[in-house]
Amino acid sequence: MNEKKSGGTKMNAATSNSLSQPSGGVYPRDVCVIRDVLERHARERGDEVYALFDSGEQWTFADMLRRAREIAAGLARAGVRQGERVLVMLPNGPLAIEALFGINYLGAAFVPINPALKGKLLEHVASDSGARVAIVHEKLVGQFAGLFLPNLATIFSSGDQSCADPLPGCPVAEIGELRGRAEDAPQPDHPIEPWHLQSIIYTSGTTGRSKGVLSSYMHSYTAAAPETWTPTRPGDRHLLHMPIFHIGGAFVASVCLCSASSIAVVANFRTDTFWQTIRDMDVTVAFLLGAMATFLLKAPPRADDRGHPLRMVFIVPLGQSGPAFRERFGCDVYTLFNMTEISTPLISGPNPTKANMCGNARAGVQVRLVDENDCEAPDGAVGQLVIRTDRPWAMNHGYNNNPQATADAWRNGWFHTGDAFFRDADGDYYFVDRMKDAIRRRGENISSFEIEVELLDHPDVREAAAIPVPSEHTEDEVLVIVAFVEGRSVTPEELIAHLLPRMPHHMIPRYIRIANALPKTPTAKVQKHLLREQGITPDTWDREKAGIRIRRETI
Repeated sequence: MNEKKSGGTKMNAATSNSLSQPSGGVYPRDVCVIRDVLERHARERGDEVYALFDSGEQWTFADMLRRAREIAAGLARAGVRQGERVLVMLPNGPLAIEALFGINYLGAAFVPINPALKGKLLEHVASDSGARVAIVHEKLVGQFAGLFLPNLATIFSSGDQSCADPLPGCPVAEIGELRGRAEDAPQPDHPIEPWHLQSIIYTSGTTGRSKGVLSSYMHSYTAAAPETWTPTRPGDRHLLHMPIFHIGGAFVASVCLCSASSIAVVANFRTDTFWQTIRDMDVTVAFLLGAMATFLLKAPPRADDRGHPLRMVFIVPLGQSGPAFRERFGCDVYTLFNMTEISTPLISGPNPTKANMCGNARAGVQVRLVDENDCEAPDGAVGQLVIRTDRPWAMNHGYNNNPQATADAWRNGWFHTGDAFFRDADGDYYFVDRMKDAIRRRGENISSFEIEVELLDHPDVREAAAIPVPSEHTEDEVLVIVAFVEGRSVTPEELIAHLLPRMPHHMIPRYIRIANALPKTPTAKVQKHLLREQGITPDTWDREKAGIRIRRETI
């Protein structure tokens, strides 16, 4: 086991006391509000390391405050005010972290979006956010061309060279113009409170377009706070390899800042470099999707499999990999259940041996399993998981510009996850299925509706349905079933070619099945449950077996 490197964070009495709060109330501003936290830590532990990057660059808490103030000053100069939203389309890296905290230091809301978005998907999210200013990677600026975004007034490009303006009336400014003088960062018009909007994170739609989850500072912090992620410790170093447009990136970065921990930021997960990254960056905690754990376990054994500083991992979903991971790599394994809208209501103890379990209810939350009428499901029965918290503002406070979805989700005073669970005699919860029409592949939530819209845009496709099928790497793969206009046909390869420029790599279907017609109800709704029962049939085309592999576009 490696020794903790110099520059790691430490916990003093002032921090420890400030984290101990009476249950049921909101946290003080200097515990969960980014502006106040940045200033407190710069005073108390300014020379301790907060962020490390795979380039070798390191930032202290004092560096982080200065950089946040510079971004805040630049945004203010561009006309951004407290309470506004700022769109961010960046890969993991220094600028993404600066943008997150600079936007919040100003009192504005951080709105990160997937760099893979393009076309109508990008147009919907950017328009729905209401943002007038965007911070975009230089290679992604062109993806805004041709979109209808009348509210967007300025794009800051990460490059140092100017590029063509993609939208009428929306100039592209160089990254240097985004940075002002730290001392010019404005004071907020009024104190930034724990219940104010910190971020809008878009989660894929189920029967409609992607929805923007409204998260307060209380929600963001509670999702992974020390009282929530109970196995973590002050001074831990967390691997930040989940994208910044996910809670696994944005919320973890925020909570580590607030709790005086540190982050090791890398572009993404890679099986072949994972353990070397853990060693080089002295990482003690990592969050792993189930597929990531599987990839690491399937890699050839090495003599130094236990020679690392990683003391614990979260594996989500757990599947059956927990005991094998613990045995081989020697670190403690935990699992949990969370989603963008909530704050880790279920978490396990160390090294669970029950396959597929999600843990039990943590302190500070109430959970129930209910039927379609919100009546309690009987013991042993499957029901939808609904949640509420003791602390106010500890979960989302709705969906942006979508009052109907908000009302549906918060029916009868409980947040409805849309996911089916059962509970065993020990109080442990097990995920059964999604009650909503969504697909989850490699950690990404995918809207079947959005896949179907793009398929139906092909002139020869009459009907289309997208459904999940089991993946050998845990979670789902995407299967689409299509029926063609009479007298026409399209090969699966041509359908893939049609989709490639229209959607991110993770949404491209692996499986395609051609049908004469899709099964429907008397009211003309597609009976997807029948398609799920059929699953992968002998006549289903497999993209990977056909030799077509689609990778993430590198930036």
